[in-house]
Amino acid sequence: MFFKKIVMSIVFLFIFTHSSSADVTKKDIDKALDTNKLTHPYLYFSEEEKPALLERIANDPDCSDIMKRLLAEANRLLYTPIDYSAPEKPKAPAFENNWGIEGYIYTNADRAFTLAFVYQMTGDEKYAQKAFKFADVVCDQPTWVHDYHEFPIFYTRVWPLGAKDDQVVFSYAQWSDHIVFRLAAAYDWLYTALNKRQRDRIRGALLEKAITRVRGNYEYHWWSTAYRCNWCAVCNSSLGIAATALLTEDPQLTDVVAESWNRISKTLDEINDGGWSEGMSYLHYTLRTSLMFGDVLKRVTNNKYNLYRHPRIIDAVKSFLYCYIPTDKTVHFGDCSGNKVGSYNMYTKLMNETGSGEASWLRDSYSYEKPVDLYDFFVPLSSIEPTVPYNASVHFKEIGWVIMRSDFNDPEKVVIAGKSGLNNDPHHGHLDAGHFSLYWRGIEFISDNGSAAQDQAYFEEARWDNPLASSIGHNVVFVNSEKQVPCKLKNKPWDETIGGKISEFRAGKNRDYALMEPTNAYPGKELKSWRRHVILEKPAITVVLDEVQCTRGAEIEARFHSAAKQNIGDGYVLLESDKGCMALIPAVEGDCILRPGKHGILAHHRRASFRRVSYVGTVTEAEGNKTVIATIILPVGDGEEAGEIANSIKRKVDSSGALTLSFIKDSITYTYNFDNVKEGLVLEK
Repeated sequence: MFFKKIVMSIVFLFIFTHSSSADVTKKDIDKALDTNKLTHPYLYFSEEEKPALLERIANDPDCSDIMKRLLAEANRLLYTPIDYSAPEKPKAPAFENNWGIEGYIYTNADRAFTLAFVYQMTGDEKYAQKAFKFADVVCDQPTWVHDYHEFPIFYTRVWPLGAKDDQVVFSYAQWSDHIVFRLAAAYDWLYTALNKRQRDRIRGALLEKAITRVRGNYEYHWWSTAYRCNWCAVCNSSLGIAATALLTEDPQLTDVVAESWNRISKTLDEINDGGWSEGMSYLHYTLRTSLMFGDVLKRVTNNKYNLYRHPRIIDAVKSFLYCYIPTDKTVHFGDCSGNKVGSYNMYTKLMNETGSGEASWLRDSYSYEKPVDLYDFFVPLSSIEPTVPYNASVHFKEIGWVIMRSDFNDPEKVVIAGKSGLNNDPHHGHLDAGHFSLYWRGIEFISDNGSAAQDQAYFEEARWDNPLASSIGHNVVFVNSEKQVPCKLKNKPWDETIGGKISEFRAGKNRDYALMEPTNAYPGKELKSWRRHVILEKPAITVVLDEVQCTRGAEIEARFHSAAKQNIGDGYVLLESDKGCMALIPAVEGDCILRPGKHGILAHHRRASFRRVSYVGTVTEAEGNKTVIATIILPVGDGEEAGEIANSIKRKVDSSGALTLSFIKDSITYTYNFDNVKEGLVLEK
């Protein structure tokens, strides 16, 4: 299996590189189109393929169940009155957090989508005519752009890499894709049942509300070259599918198809060695929508343009795999939700198209083993032997992430996710260089608190004062409360040097080690140098060593957040959950205190709910130029055991400055030797 995957990767790399060494042109797409396939329906299936779909619906219990649900919903919608009165837009939608008009548009588009598919599967035109009525309401709206993404709210946003500051055009945006995907499919599926006026109604709306807002004007849309942002793939995927749906009437739109292919390909290029700085939720959004367009283009070009051949598709699977947290979570960095990602549809397609055993493993591990929605009908039922790499730890070098673990499956074994990359994502990134999370038994005992409510301020400069994006809400070090800074502020030049790096990573059978250097994430006024060593003693003991340089007398705080209940004991913090306890035990040469704190979180919405996020800081005063704070995090039965471990800790520094740290757990002495080199301490090999 491993050899087969290597061969397939080389083949995909050669084919894709050969076919995309330069941007694809309109002529390339025109030449590649299989005109025999451009007879509606053709986006996701053809008339000739319908019998196979119907047979699957009849004979596969899961597909049969989905169809029964869709048919029941379609029959209900036949009797659902059409609401022609769109909700009024609130005067301050961001503060009201009231998106009634968006819900109105989406609901009608989704109803048209469902009815159109049921028409295709039954041939009964009553579903087609009611589908058109819902689609007509959507077409009647002046815009499909979410109010949050229009000028009054959106103009003050800090733009991601690839976007210029002078942004004033917001006529097509992410979220619009939800409408465009559904209306394009409805157009394709309803085509034979509608008269010319009805078809032109939907066709005209797709042109007016989507395609012509961008076609010929890409340079005015900030997302069009923001290749490290999910928006580029999402917007181009929906535009590409809409253009493909209209090729029978508007064959000139192959220029839009070519643009979508080129810009999505460049977005996928940014996955590099795996990892996506926006987080796994947004990588999923990026990949899912990209593959929707990829499926359509693959069909209509008879496999000539196949996005699954892009070499970074395999890297995306690698990202999902290594960021998986047993049994149903994912690494929680940036604005990621931390919940499971992917779907039956996506992982099955990746299995089928790339032969990936890792995609198969993810599908099974996330319990995505069977079809659940309409799009799943278009993915053949299949199975591939699930596989995972022998080494379960990884360093994503391009984005500065490291994942350390014993294996992929066992929640009894600790998973550590560390981060020390550049602070160069003002869109969905956080100021968290040097930060790490620790998972055990499915609980974030050392936690990332995820994304704040996406109010207007969260994407302005005020973002960096929000504890959920600022360094103050992350597990990092502070000297006299000095915070980390971003690479980019509104209308200010980029400084892409700001942030951290992971200068060393070792993965081993019994122990993993990462050395993070986040110094350059700070302004440098208070914190002069910070090196964080993170050691996973497999399967469940973590040792963190922080070397901090600053002026004598400065206050140093190593801060730790937890999803567990935090109780401060004598020289330790007991982290308690219904699934077990861990202890956080500091070891500092000299005096230190364990100082609890809380962040107050309240979104800038009228009806927002206040919440508190708790943390504990190990606080000490710098007695010299360099201070070393060790922290041991490990499972314990109770506070008594935590106290015994704390009392067993020994620190020794020899004449060369080398440090030895040891402690006893369960009658076993654990020892860590750090050599003193020019740059600082390094774990002995």
